[in-house]
Amino acid sequence: MDKLSTIDLDYFGHFRYYFDDSILPDMLFTPFRLFIILVIGIATIGWQQRSFPAVLFAQFSQTSQRDLASGARYRISENRSFATDLTRAALDRAGRVVRYDASYKVITFPNGDVPSNTGCGTDEIIRSYREVGVDLQELVFLDMVESFGAYPRVKGKTKPDTNIDHRQVANLQAFFKRNGVTLSPSRVEADYAPGDIITCTLPKGQPHIAMLVPAPGSGRPWIIHNMGMGPRLEDRLFDFTITGHYRYHPRG
Repeated sequence: MDKLSTIDLDYFGHFRYYFDDSILPDMLFTPFRLFIILVIGIATIGWQQRSFPAVLFAQFSQTSQRDLASGARYRISENRSFATDLTRAALDRAGRVVRYDASYKVITFPNGDVPSNTGCGTDEIIRSYREVGVDLQELVFLDMVESFGAYPRVKGKTKPDTNIDHRQVANLQAFFKRNGVTLSPSRVEADYAPGDIITCTLPKGQPHIAMLVPAPGSGRPWIIHNMGMGPRLEDRLFDFTITGHYRYHPRG
C-alpha cells in the first residue's frame, strides 16, 4: 500500500485522507505533503464557517435559476405589451444574489431603492416595475397622500413615509386594488397570467408577494419571489394560501 493511498473530494469540499499510520512521522516533513495538509486545513476552516459550501451553493443556484429563466423567456408571447415587458424584467431578476433584508432604510425619493444586493419580496416587485418605467415608490406615496385612510392603519402613523410604505405587502395590496384590476383568488391555473401579482400567507403567518411568469416548460405559471434566498423562479403558485390576485398594467 502506498504511503498516501488516496485523497477523496467529498460533497461540498470535504477531504478525506487515508494514511499508513506507520509512516505518518516521515511524511509530515515532505514539502508537498505539508502543502496538501495546509490546503486541507484551509478547506476545513471554510467548512466550519460555512463559507466554502455557501459559495458553491450560490454559484450553482445562480446558474440553475438563469437556465430556468432562459427557458421561461421562450414562452413569453411575441406580442409586445406591458405584461410581456414586465414579465421579462421579472425573469431578469432570477438568480441574482440578494441578501434578505426587510428592515427600514432611509432611501432617496423618487426612484429610491435599498442597496441592490439586499431586499425582500416587495423589493423584487418594485425593481421589476421600475425596469419598465413604473416607480411604485412614487405612485404609492402620491396615492397615500390623496387617500391616506384607504391604506392599512398603523398605530402612531399620521402621514405617508417614502422610505417604507411601498415596501410593505399590505400597502401594495391597497394600491393595486385602487389602481389596477382585482381578480378573485382561485385554484384554477387558467385564471392566472404572466405579469399578474399574487399575495399570500406563509406558514407562520407572514404576508408574502410574488409575480407570475411562464413556466420554463409546459404547465401552469410559475412565480418569481424572494422568500429569503434572493429572487427565485419556482413552481409554487398554489403552495401557500393566496390572499390577493392583481393585474396592474398602467400601459396596454
